[in-house]
Amino acid sequence: MTTSVKKNQIDLLKDPVPQALKRMTVPMIYGMILLMTFNLVDTFFVGLLGTLPLAAISFTFPITFTVISLTIGLGIGTSAVIGKALGRGNHALAKNLATSAMYMTAVIVGLLSYVGYIFIDEIFLLLGANNDLLPLIHEYMDVWFLGSVCLIGPMIGNAVLRSAGDTKTPSIIMGSAGLINAVLDPILIFGFGPVPALGLEGAAIATFISWMFSTGLVLYILIRKKNLIHATFIPLKEFIVSCKEILNIGLPAAGANMLTPIATAVLTAIAATFGDSAVAAFGVGSRIESIACLVVLALSMTLPPFISQNFGASNMSRVKESYKSTIKFVLAWQVLIYLVLILIAPFISHTFAKEEKVAELIELFIWILPLGYGFQGVIILTNSSFNALHKPMVALALSIIRLFVCYVPIAYFGSYLYGLEGFFIGGVIGNLLMAFISYGLFSKQFKTEAFNIETKEASI
Repeated sequence: MTTSVKKNQIDLLKDPVPQALKRMTVPMIYGMILLMTFNLVDTFFVGLLGTLPLAAISFTFPITFTVISLTIGLGIGTSAVIGKALGRGNHALAKNLATSAMYMTAVIVGLLSYVGYIFIDEIFLLLGANNDLLPLIHEYMDVWFLGSVCLIGPMIGNAVLRSAGDTKTPSIIMGSAGLINAVLDPILIFGFGPVPALGLEGAAIATFISWMFSTGLVLYILIRKKNLIHATFIPLKEFIVSCKEILNIGLPAAGANMLTPIATAVLTAIAATFGDSAVAAFGVGSRIESIACLVVLALSMTLPPFISQNFGASNMSRVKESYKSTIKFVLAWQVLIYLVLILIAPFISHTFAKEEKVAELIELFIWILPLGYGFQGVIILTNSSFNALHKPMVALALSIIRLFVCYVPIAYFGSYLYGLEGFFIGGVIGNLLMAFISYGLFSKQFKTEAFNIETKEASI
């Protein structure tokens, strides 16, 4: 292993917990800031096309996020099993698992996107889109589905790197891909020189190119620099065994992740009852949420490999310390983020909306929903921790309860009673209730796991 690789590597089993998590998370935050900021640039340029294109791309968000959530879930399964293998010192197994994950995800995502492409009209009409929006949705989604297979690079490849303790390289890859997307967006959307104006199709092509770049780069690093995946296909028997192990965690995790865009689709349909302006505002708000919850999302990527490796090495005290310290941090952090959002709400709303009505609804979103982002962080980190402990069905059950018992029903009930304000307030209440449930269940589960390990070690 080269000196540069060692420099990026963090010993998840021995380095002090706070310092290890900080060194893992900070590079991820930098990379995600670049990536998500550039994704907001996407929304900004589309917003310049008018309210209808903005509403159209807002309708696509639940579907694109469904496919992305599937790859994230498979990445969670990949990270969990590789992290545990590395925690036990089995590099050969980790390499087989990583190789299998790349091939398997490409096939699964390709099949899902093909089904989505065939039934585009039916899907978006079901979501509440009208016939006027369908041509605009086709412009974006036809290309997006074609390029979705390239998600294996930024999602699975980066998950493999994180499971080995390297978060600096994934952050560079994400930031570079986001920069490419941001540069290409205005050129392809509005045209430049010999390049014609392609509108929403241009935004999708820019995304496709950035994914192709990140996939090529991550494959080069994993094969040539890190020796974490095989350059050739592995024997079929080992591939099947590896896939089963990954899917044991990856499928429930993917299912849990895919529940979020399904719930978002339901929420978008509810917002659609208040008109295209409400849908546009909700779409912008969803992207603002991605930035506002940036640190939580970064921790949800760095905490699991830390927990997985220490779980594999039976270091349960480090598991407990890492979980509780991150929960305390995100609750305090999201209060600060809420105050910042309130201060800049007028600027945000008028940056992303050409019409005053849409701007007002974006401000309403910012005043209410971010109040619950700290509680949402508790839920996200708890689910990630359950997956890292190889308890994916518990994480799936929590996701079902959160979205379809707490969040969506309460939001709908709020909208029924108090309109759009009640819709947003209901979401905050749903997150608050679920945060208490999640924390209590994890505390109970942790005691059980720690007891089981102590009993097993005592019997040896």
